[in-house]
Amino acid sequence: MLKTNTIISLLLVFIPISIAAHFLEWGSTVVFITAALAIVPLAAWMGTATEEIAVVLGPNLGGLMNATFGNATELIIGLVALNAGLVNVVKASITGSIVSNLLLVMGFAMFLGGIRYKEQNFTSVIARLNASAMNLAVVAILVPTAVDITSDGISESTMQTLSGAVSIVLIVVYVLTLLFSMKTHSYLYDVGLAENEVEGEEQVEPPNVKLWSVVLLIATVVVAFESELLVGSLEEATSYLGLTALFTGVILVPIIGNAAEHTTAVTVAMKNKMELSVSVAMGSSLQIALFVAPVLVLAGEIFHQPMDLNFNPFELVAVIVAVLLANSVSSDGRSDWLEGTLLLATYIVLGLAFFFHPAIEGLV
Repeated sequence: MLKTNTIISLLLVFIPISIAAHFLEWGSTVVFITAALAIVPLAAWMGTATEEIAVVLGPNLGGLMNATFGNATELIIGLVALNAGLVNVVKASITGSIVSNLLLVMGFAMFLGGIRYKEQNFTSVIARLNASAMNLAVVAILVPTAVDITSDGISESTMQTLSGAVSIVLIVVYVLTLLFSMKTHSYLYDVGLAENEVEGEEQVEPPNVKLWSVVLLIATVVVAFESELLVGSLEEATSYLGLTALFTGVILVPIIGNAAEHTTAVTVAMKNKMELSVSVAMGSSLQIALFVAPVLVLAGEIFHQPMDLNFNPFELVAVIVAVLLANSVSSDGRSDWLEGTLLLATYIVLGLAFFFHPAIEGLV
């Protein structure tokens, strides 16, 4: 774990490099790549700070904080891109984050964990609950698109109104899932808590809340700045690299924003803690679908950007495939390297399809 954290922290060197690339005008491609690399360790530090503060706050407030800041990096990048008018990229990043967590993250975790331990187990009850919530999320993002496809023509304002209403429903459901997991049915999550407590016994002193609060604040501010550099150079850089907005949003942006979580999920799986690994992967997907996406839709009203839940149909196909396969693999409460391979293979196939898909010619 120390090795992984050290490697990630070394990427902090790209913060000054990206700033220099921006002000010295080294080119959009250099700015885009260095800013992307700089966001990875910042996201890791935000995650670590959140977890440390959550330990002191206790299971209820700590759980709420983890749930709120769990995908803060993706939300910040999404808000910056939305404010810049890159609505198609924002939409693609929402579906891409869901697909990435369910197929790439969980796939790598099951594959590497399965190679080391042959077979791993986790609580199937939690997996099925997460699967039910993900099914709702799929329905919620599918309905606006279906309304648009099956109608003679729906106005932009009507679509935004529909998307806003659906977003409010999703946020309410998200709050209810927090109430369920942290209050009324918290006993179902005792296994994950027990694992954290065992690890926590090695700590002699409680975390320094003031220190980690400052770290969280600084990391958030710098992520916002790096996101500005990333988004500002995105159009020209991806055009130079021959990438479409669809591929950039679905594949590149989620990998950048979720890199720290990807590392965490794989690392704990290789420690035979598949319970926690599956929780990270599926929980992150749920948070994107039930919290981040609705917040971005509502933020579109504030930024006067036409953000709605009317997605590219192929993005929905990818989400449906990812959810169905992830639910199928996790429903029995066990995993092995072959199941991980199936998830990874599906992600690669979808990635190739998005790479060659010409659906979105521009970024706006």
